[in-house]
Amino acid sequence: MQTREVTVFRDGEAPLRVALPDGVHVIGSGSRCRLRIPDSSVADRHAILTLTPEGARIEDMGTDSGTCVNGIPVGRRGADVTPSTPISIGVCTIVVGAPRQSAPVHPAPPAPTMPSAPPAPTMPPAPPAPTAQPLSAPSMPSSAPPSSASPAPPPEDPQRRSLKRQIHAELVRRLDVKRLSASKASPEEVRERARSTIDGLVEEVRARLPPGTDPDALRREILAEAIGLGPLEDLLADDSVSEIMVNGPGRIYVERSGRLELTGRSFMDEDAVMAVMERIVAPLGRRVDESQPYVDARLPDGSRVNCVIHPLSLVGPCITIRKFARRQLFADDLVRFGTMTPQMADFLRACVLLRKNIVVSGGTGSGKTTLLNVLSNFLPETERILTIEDAAELRLAQPHLVRLEARPPNIEGRGAVTIRDLVRNALRMRPDRIIVGECRGGEALDMLQAMNTGHDGSLTTVHANSPRDVVPRLETMVLMSGLDLPSRAIREQIASAVDVVVHESRLSDGSRKVTCISELTGLEGDRPTMLDLFEFRQTGLDENGRVRGFFEATGAIPTFLGELAPRGIPLDISMFTPPSRGQSDR
Repeated sequence: MQTREVTVFRDGEAPLRVALPDGVHVIGSGSRCRLRIPDSSVADRHAILTLTPEGARIEDMGTDSGTCVNGIPVGRRGADVTPSTPISIGVCTIVVGAPRQSAPVHPAPPAPTMPSAPPAPTMPPAPPAPTAQPLSAPSMPSSAPPSSASPAPPPEDPQRRSLKRQIHAELVRRLDVKRLSASKASPEEVRERARSTIDGLVEEVRARLPPGTDPDALRREILAEAIGLGPLEDLLADDSVSEIMVNGPGRIYVERSGRLELTGRSFMDEDAVMAVMERIVAPLGRRVDESQPYVDARLPDGSRVNCVIHPLSLVGPCITIRKFARRQLFADDLVRFGTMTPQMADFLRACVLLRKNIVVSGGTGSGKTTLLNVLSNFLPETERILTIEDAAELRLAQPHLVRLEARPPNIEGRGAVTIRDLVRNALRMRPDRIIVGECRGGEALDMLQAMNTGHDGSLTTVHANSPRDVVPRLETMVLMSGLDLPSRAIREQIASAVDVVVHESRLSDGSRKVTCISELTGLEGDRPTMLDLFEFRQTGLDENGRVRGFFEATGAIPTFLGELAPRGIPLDISMFTPPSRGQSDR
């Protein structure tokens, strides 16, 4: 006979353990439930737990408070659970153990009952440690393809999470962190007072900490939750993490080397996620609430942040952080990463010095902004540069730099300053170069006009699937400006303004590569003509799923090659010679 140990945790109480056989079991506060939890937060018939030899599944029975797995509501459709996956029902956390075989010796015992909760003391004692170690999630089969996600690490121990919640609640009671942060106290003073209070609270319960609990790690986590970014702090400090994705309080993903991984970290609750959002957007004069349920922002290091909350998000507050490298990247770094070749880097440098208008295209997460930063490093220090962005991300080292950032509307819906407003205003600021972080709307028309009226050498990025898609994308964005212009006139503007298109892609193995560099040479009838100069040719995948291929010149010569010598810009013309057919894979 197969059974599973089901453990019920509740703050301030010893865990309740019961062995349940395979079958359908009702969980609730009613006396006829197979697993009875007499608590006001639990409905009479709250959820159905189905145990089979193949696994376990939990379904909510349409209750008001709901049932969550890893912080995500499951509803009546239910969700599968693995050993040690936390199931939240009311104020309780339930963990289903792995199946085990046992001889049928006695009939099923009467329904176990959770004792009533005693009055909470000022500082509740830490719950004792469970007698059995939590089981980790089952590993993926060895036959899984290289692109499969790695097995999810086990979630945080429910008892440890309960202890953190108790200490954090006591911290809020003793030290009003929110009011202290809003006062004139310096950030260092706020952090020091919070740290001192947390040290005292941890010392009060040190003798009752569960075995294996590191007091220093506990202090750091609670301090990060109280005045920092909570479980995101360590992920932001990890240089191997390029992107962080919070899908509600219970699931945090990261991207490493182009692959997504589920971490074992979590927030205490939705309020903790909302507090982190507020700490990110408030210093920028932005907000996220029901009237503005999504917002773009940035961290002090320039990392891009997007926040979405209810009612738009159905899984709880979501945060997406695209990290920037701590060290500024240069062309040599992209060459070392295999993003492009030294010849391609030399050609792009010559295009920037020759004041050619360059558009960097690619899909989401392909590295457009990083490449735009690298191209900006080629700009002479003697020029006046203006950058225009929705959320300031570009990091330029030139001394004569003016950074402009768009502003969203206030709570009354007024005061918005758009990218298009800033582009028009930039023309009155005597710029030598204009860099627009991304064209995504009517500002494309003003950008093209600037390129055609003496502000050559400008740079921008657009979302496109290929270099040839850039022209129709720009044409569509020009039409978004509200002006009824004929398509022929728009295409003439684009062909006259844009000189070079650099297309970057994120490949199947997560690597980013400049897959094409093209010159926009003009129009043939109504159709723009493009000359591909460099390409990346993929030849396949190796045994580890990594992309194999090589960069090559197409043999085409840029039409503006004759402008280099009079400007004193050296460029080896042999870089445009196509490779021999025996070219080896990179």
